[in-house]
Amino acid sequence: MMSDTLVPEPQASIFDAVKGVVKDEDAARRMMMNPALAKTIGNDGAASGQSSQAHSGCGCGGQQADGCCQDDGGNAIPLKFVDDIGRATAADVREALHQVIDPELGIDVIDLGLVYGIEIDELGRAIITMTLTTPACPLTDLIEDECASTLAGLVEEFRIDWTWQPRWSMDKITPEGRDQLAALGFNFENLPKY
Repeated sequence: MMSDTLVPEPQASIFDAVKGVVKDEDAARRMMMNPALAKTIGNDGAASGQSSQAHSGCGCGGQQADGCCQDDGGNAIPLKFVDDIGRATAADVREALHQVIDPELGIDVIDLGLVYGIEIDELGRAIITMTLTTPACPLTDLIEDECASTLAGLVEEFRIDWTWQPRWSMDKITPEGRDQLAALGFNFENLPKY
């Protein structure tokens, strides 16, 4: 008869099963981050050569073209994160930040091109490098509050590193952001060029 006070023996995890199939811990971690990589497994259980070292830190597993980890507008946002199971990735944070709306323009901070970089450190904290349309913008606290409510539950902690270099300009707006602004009545053809 088994006692109820004993700690149960450890059970094998999904990661253990994936690692057993691909026989490579790094490949198994990438596959756990991006299950679509399972298509690259050959009949012998080894990962095919489609995953390149250049993509090993991003989780796309080499499935994207040379413009790895670009947003839909082709604008590269450097995404760095620790490759650990169960943690939010920089891509997850970028996707969540689409919900943070610039109060003045009514467009999210990603499509406006205000986010310059996202990093997840070894403790699971998000570090977001971000700017505003102008250094005199009084809405810094409001945007930080929106980020806090959006990222709650996704990351343990976050920090915004505000930067003014390089200076934000209209050409950082993604095509989706331009479409949204055009729908609001902005005419990009008549705006002054600096």
